[in-house]
Amino acid sequence: MDKIIVYIDDAEHALQQLAPMHEQRAGAAPVPTHWVIVACAPRMTRRISKWTSYSAREAWRDRWADKLFALMAPVLRRGGDRVTTQLAHGPLKDLTQRLLTEHGVCRVLDARRPKFGQELEAVVQSQPSAPGAKWEVPGAVASMGAMLILAAD
Repeated sequence: MDKIIVYIDDAEHALQQLAPMHEQRAGAAPVPTHWVIVACAPRMTRRISKWTSYSAREAWRDRWADKLFALMAPVLRRGGDRVTTQLAHGPLKDLTQRLLTEHGVCRVLDARRPKFGQELEAVVQSQPSAPGAKWEVPGAVASMGAMLILAAD
């Protein structure tokens, strides 16, 4: 059985990322797959604790993850595959190590939507980090300013 751990924060984006894998599997002899879907809830600001309790924030995270799982699980179960769901808590590298020891040899897929100006946390030790991610926004603003100056001349 093939085992795949998938980190997801947006169902629509993840379905687009997983579409080639489904097409590839449809053409070949069907191999049962065990999908481990890990929901990575959006970060809340530090000041949110001033207005909401910890239990309210956790209840919101649970509801958010349930909606994500309701969109993803039926699509992945179509071919008779098995789906396990997990809500991410803490560092993703540690969660990946725990899931690998629990499930054995697995492929790890990061299907989270990239966000402009934010560097996504790595999910495995060997995942390369973007070297200039913190300079994306200032670089974009500076280049737009230079373009406006050149256009004005």
